[in-house]
Amino acid sequence: MKFKLLLAFSFWMLLVAVSCNKDDITFDTPSQQLSFSRDTVFCDTVYHQVRSETYVVKVYNNEDKDILIPRVNLEKGASSLYRINVDGKPGYDFQNVALRKKDSLYIFVEIAPEATGPEAIAEDRVIFTSPAGQQHVNLFSVVQDAEFYIQTPTNPNIISSSTNWSNNKAKIIYGDLTINPSVTLDIDPGTKVYFHKNSGMKVSSGAVLNINGTQNEQVILRGDRNDPYYDTIPKNWNSIRMEASSTLNMNHARLFGGTRGLDMKQAKATINNSFIHTFFEYGIHAVGSTVDASNLVMNNSGLSCIGIFRGGKHTYTHATIANYSRTMSAMDRKGIFVTNEWKNEAGQTEQGALQLFSLRNSIVYSDRDNAVHFEATPGQQFEYLIQNCLLKYSGTSEAGFTFDNNTNVLQSFKNEEPLFVNYFMAKMNLRVKDTSPAKGKGNVSVAGSVPFDIVNVSRTTNPTIGAYQ
Repeated sequence: MKFKLLLAFSFWMLLVAVSCNKDDITFDTPSQQLSFSRDTVFCDTVYHQVRSETYVVKVYNNEDKDILIPRVNLEKGASSLYRINVDGKPGYDFQNVALRKKDSLYIFVEIAPEATGPEAIAEDRVIFTSPAGQQHVNLFSVVQDAEFYIQTPTNPNIISSSTNWSNNKAKIIYGDLTINPSVTLDIDPGTKVYFHKNSGMKVSSGAVLNINGTQNEQVILRGDRNDPYYDTIPKNWNSIRMEASSTLNMNHARLFGGTRGLDMKQAKATINNSFIHTFFEYGIHAVGSTVDASNLVMNNSGLSCIGIFRGGKHTYTHATIANYSRTMSAMDRKGIFVTNEWKNEAGQTEQGALQLFSLRNSIVYSDRDNAVHFEATPGQQFEYLIQNCLLKYSGTSEAGFTFDNNTNVLQSFKNEEPLFVNYFMAKMNLRVKDTSPAKGKGNVSVAGSVPFDIVNVSRTTNPTIGAYQ
């Protein structure tokens, strides 16, 4: 018993001694400059009165002594759009910040600004002042004004009359936004539409969605996280779901970063001069639908860039459909998948005629063995034409169709690297190099139906296959 009391007494005396020793630490003024984990914090694009994510800067003391940094402050003080937290304490001006030798402290940065116009730049600096000199870390962000469409138990988030979205404010969608039956939504050039996690848009039966971008002012539809990291990963939002007899007209748009891009069921879409990429399942998932697309660029979808189910009618002219992905390398990653069948929500298999699948002057390629896969159902109509195309093709059993000596495959060639400038998502550029086998291989008559490429370059002579001349 006495031994236990002695042990407990010794423990508390040691604790007191350590505590006293900590209190007796002396901190000197810095004699060297500090170093930082980064010299500039680029916050992702933020919206009116919406907090950004939190960013971290580490500050390092490289000296062999404990120091007190005399002052750490936001240059714009209390009027700054930014807020910082220094070593666990929020504020905008800090005095005598302690930093142990060879140690570091964390500074957390966020912004929740008031918008002053459609789009503006927010800048500030975190200033570090000491006898060793003044140093700073830059803070930078783009601030957008925004309109919010928020689904709640009391707000079904419905567009009930024909509406025009201008580009003066970004559109932020929380939950599902529904375009009511027989209603038209027009989206002006340069408009940015952002979907929160698990959010999407439903185009009801008979409704029309017109996405009216231009070459210089694309319409952007994506997740609401704008940090560059989120540009290259899927599942940031759900999809644009098109119900039976709905219509999409899309020109000069960029749609990316969700689970499915266009999720169509007996719907109709006309797509020109657009990019659809980085989806967890499909860029286009079409059940018994009609799609007419030209100058379309697609890449990076987990199951297939285009999935055609229960037949329908599909025309793709001067398309560049690639499927390369580091983040979804274990998935199927087909370029195009076409079948007469579809398993409905009840688990029942439905069938439909493929009235036409036309692929002309196009590239369909990937790092998989086969980029195009057909599954025709015996007894069902399955009409297809592949003309002046470059395909990745591994054989009849894998692709579901013969390539050589096939009257439905004309002037096409296989397994020659298209030589894309850069097919990886962070710097995606699916133009082909001057030495590409796709150069000058397009059918002139087909090119005449789409005389300008996706960036408005003429292709009426020596047309290159794909979306770029």
